[in-house]
Amino acid sequence: MLWNQLNQASELGWSFYGPVILFVVLLALAVPVWAAIGAAAIVMLLWSEVLPLSLFGEALFDGIDAFALTAVPLFILTGDVLVRTGLSRKFLDVAEALTCWAKGGFGSATVLVCGMFSAISGSDAAGAAAVGRMTIGRLVEAGYPRPYACALVASGACTGILIPPSIAYIIIGLVLGISASTLFQAALIPGLLILFSILLTNIIVNRRMAYEGGGAITFTEWLGNVGRALGNGWYAFLVPAIIFYGIFSGRLTPTEAGAAAVVVTIIMGFMLKTLSLADFPAMMVSSAKVNGVIVPIIAMSLPLAQTLAALGVPQGFVAAVTSLTDDTTLLILIMIGILIAAGCVMETTPNIVILAPILKPLADEIGMNEIQFCIMMITALGVGFITPPLGLNLFVVSGLTGESILKVAARAVPFVLCMLVVTLMIAFWPALSTTLLPEIYQ
Repeated sequence: MLWNQLNQASELGWSFYGPVILFVVLLALAVPVWAAIGAAAIVMLLWSEVLPLSLFGEALFDGIDAFALTAVPLFILTGDVLVRTGLSRKFLDVAEALTCWAKGGFGSATVLVCGMFSAISGSDAAGAAAVGRMTIGRLVEAGYPRPYACALVASGACTGILIPPSIAYIIIGLVLGISASTLFQAALIPGLLILFSILLTNIIVNRRMAYEGGGAITFTEWLGNVGRALGNGWYAFLVPAIIFYGIFSGRLTPTEAGAAAVVVTIIMGFMLKTLSLADFPAMMVSSAKVNGVIVPIIAMSLPLAQTLAALGVPQGFVAAVTSLTDDTTLLILIMIGILIAAGCVMETTPNIVILAPILKPLADEIGMNEIQFCIMMITALGVGFITPPLGLNLFVVSGLTGESILKVAARAVPFVLCMLVVTLMIAFWPALSTTLLPEIYQ
């Protein structure tokens, strides 16, 4: 029904459906996502002739010629340096000291350190790998089943694209023409809410299953543990402090904040003698590999998005969906359903570049604030990191431990549900996204 309405509204034909089928087939054949998107865009341009083919080359380079994108490799590099210098373990020590009094304390510490790492790297996969190496073995020793320990790390690492600074918000800001700094401010409360929901879910599951006991300590002992952890690692928190203060105060752009974080982290590594010049080639190569996955997808997705716009797909989609129902609640649920389904089968970057321009007009039609729409979209896509068949974080922790992806995914179900609840809260409660912003966005 929806496809028929869409076809009638925008008069789509095989010039649209053919490239879409080609894209799906290429993905099924394990062709890299950027290549599949590029092939679909070229075929769509040639078949439809709505725009000259020369647009492809122009859009390819103009799209990534953006100052805001410079922040992406900088945050990726910061996260890599953080791990290599051992500063990430300081976060774990503080998180463990904060939660050592509670039943399930180390599980809670794992979630907290995921959030701390997210506040620096902006990448969920990097967080899953870094935190997983530090915590999964200890979680198993504490009494957690290995599949659940993997699921806990994978779920906690989802905050990588939800807690600012987030690479996903930089990309969606670039696509929709919204300041990344504004999106970072708007995402703070929803990101922390996701972190708290995962933390609470783990506490509830742990109480029911009795995976991990709690340490009976006095308040004085707890305070002493926290004091020692902070005393030994307070300097590690200078990195997120620089990022948050710089961006939220308006003194630094996200790119400048990322550059400052890289410099400060490297200086700390030299001072602690955990980093040497010999480490730089490996760090650069590692960060370049991650960045080399993201940027080509953005570059290839932009010509495709422009072609879809020229074909009238966004307008046709709005007309098709609103012809089915004019109920705002149902329309929001349809958007969330599309985003979650897309997040299950494709990475966040192409989903943002392709779907944001299509769904944004529908959000405008129902009166949703553009900032709220962005936060809702990224949060809904974040659920896909722990849901098959793609589930990037599931693959990361499975690669670290050798645990079956399906077993990890089954243990991640409670965390998927809690993230869905928060997504619905963001979608239907605008204040969660706009409270920290100027009145113009509220």
